[in-house]
Amino acid sequence: MSPWIKLRKVMLQYFAESRWYTILGVTAFYAISSYWLLFAANENELISSVDFFYWLAVTASTVGYGDLSPVTPAGKLIVAIYVIPLGLSIFAMVIGRLAAWVSEQWRKGLLGMTSLDVNNHILVIGWNEQRTMLLLNLLLQERNAMSPKPDIVLCVKADISNPMPGVIEFVKVDSFNKDEDMDRACVASASTILLDNPYDDVTMTTALYCTKRNPDAHQVAYFEDESLVGLLQDHCPNVECTPSVAVEMLAKSAFDPGSSMLHHDLLSIDEGQAQFSVKIPASSPAISIAKLFMNLKRKHDAIFIGYAPRGQVKDMVVNPPLEGTLNPGDTLFYIALSRINSIDWLTLDAD
Repeated sequence: MSPWIKLRKVMLQYFAESRWYTILGVTAFYAISSYWLLFAANENELISSVDFFYWLAVTASTVGYGDLSPVTPAGKLIVAIYVIPLGLSIFAMVIGRLAAWVSEQWRKGLLGMTSLDVNNHILVIGWNEQRTMLLLNLLLQERNAMSPKPDIVLCVKADISNPMPGVIEFVKVDSFNKDEDMDRACVASASTILLDNPYDDVTMTTALYCTKRNPDAHQVAYFEDESLVGLLQDHCPNVECTPSVAVEMLAKSAFDPGSSMLHHDLLSIDEGQAQFSVKIPASSPAISIAKLFMNLKRKHDAIFIGYAPRGQVKDMVVNPPLEGTLNPGDTLFYIALSRINSIDWLTLDAD
């Protein structure tokens, strides 16, 4: 085999892949060889300290400001035959490598192959096509009223790409119960975990796993089969379970026309009034329910509908008597046109 064929194979092996160490090595050789060739051609102005690196960069990148240029015949030949052609090749190699790296990172993110670095985020686990898309859109709308705005992460096993690239984070896993997979979605640092899988058995096992990994997260699980709700809450009493209520809405609307529209209005943030919640801060004094009811309507045009003592939603009290009292740490639920972001708790207990 001739030396030229061997050289060609070596060049193809290293430069076709354009690895970073190859690019750095070639760039170093290019800079050093250019310096010595210009030195030999007596181009002293071009090789003086910082000016050399400046001139070499603008020449190799084809910017060519023209403030520095070779003056000797030998220097001009060196620049025309060696510096410019080789510099253009290296510049194209660097740009190509950067473009390929950016494209690969985007592709990995789109396919959910990367590991995230987020915390206090909303983690949605499962894929139910249009229902999940509706859920994501509602979460994004709710998030607009929050400060700071938490990241929303979708974690799936389905063979899909990110349905909202640039809007939500996306992770694709092989199992919802493996640490190495779920760590990529930062399950242990999520503030809220929403489980909505097509199969209730997957929802059950995932809820048990998430409770073990992140017992402090607010966890909500959707079940088609309501009989599984009690079974999960026996083991994970803090998980909020939401069974399907479609049949209940049909029956309710049969005897109370408009009930389904009322519930839709309260759940939707696009139209009319909606239901929200807020936790009474530890710095607030105890508040009379009667005064809270009147002042919440008078000051914020909101309707108080119930509360969860100490934030325990399983002990929720709806339409409590006016003689009662709310304490710091309780979560109150209200109906309003939009979420109330700032409440003066002292004035709510005023006469």
